[in-house]
Amino acid sequence: MSDTWLERWNERYSSDEFAYGIDPNNYLKEQIEKLNPGTILFPAEGEGRNAVFAAKLGWKVSAFDISEEGKSKALQLAKNNEVKINYQVGELETLDFHTEQFDVIALIYAHFPADMKSFLHKVLDQYLRKGGLIIFEAFSKSHLEYVTKNEKVGGPKDIGSLFSIDEIKADFPNYEVIELEEKEIELREGVFHNGTGSVIRFTGRKG
Repeated sequence: MSDTWLERWNERYSSDEFAYGIDPNNYLKEQIEKLNPGTILFPAEGEGRNAVFAAKLGWKVSAFDISEEGKSKALQLAKNNEVKINYQVGELETLDFHTEQFDVIALIYAHFPADMKSFLHKVLDQYLRKGGLIIFEAFSKSHLEYVTKNEKVGGPKDIGSLFSIDEIKADFPNYEVIELEEKEIELREGVFHNGTGSVIRFTGRKG
């Protein structure tokens, strides 16, 4: 990934404030509270709010991001909550995850660069065991209309980094779809996710 991309996220996470708050994403919370704890991976986990929540529920948590600033705040948040998470920094291909390692992979606003997102989804699929779940929430392509009206809702401003239902079906073709929808939601997450936006929500079981 480009130096500009890395600098953007290090800058965003360098503030004392948590960019997206310290509470878990609502969809992630709703989905994992239905499950028995196991092993879970959080790609592009930033400051750790979702990983720490899962750890508090008893999950064995792994996470990664390209940002050292994000890792530092995530580990501090874990310490404050008296839990441990395994947090690596680097690009996915360089990290030491292995085939069928995880019961769940949670992609929560994991907006990778447009030319990489499908490739990274296919790499992540290898790390999920058969019968395991993908839990996904991220901004849809329709979200551009929302962020034009209200920048405080956040999200990418290039359509290639946003998602469609068809893209999710193409990236995860061997999954039983438990839920897949485009939905308008209200976000109240820290400094950078505030207002009405359009998201894709997906929960799927690997076949």
